[in-house]
Amino acid sequence: MSDKPDLSEVETFDKSKLKKTNTEVKNTLPSNETIQQEKEHNERT
Repeated sequence: MSDKPDLSEVETFDKSKLKKTNTEVKNTLPSNETIQQEKEHNERT
């Protein structure tokens, strides 16, 4: 058993077969202002 990984598959990989993908942000984090408003609301109730 060798300490080095087997790179034979990586060496022969053809990246031209990969498809272009577009990433989309699905869940954005709330702003600090929104967090503060929710904290204030929760403290009142």
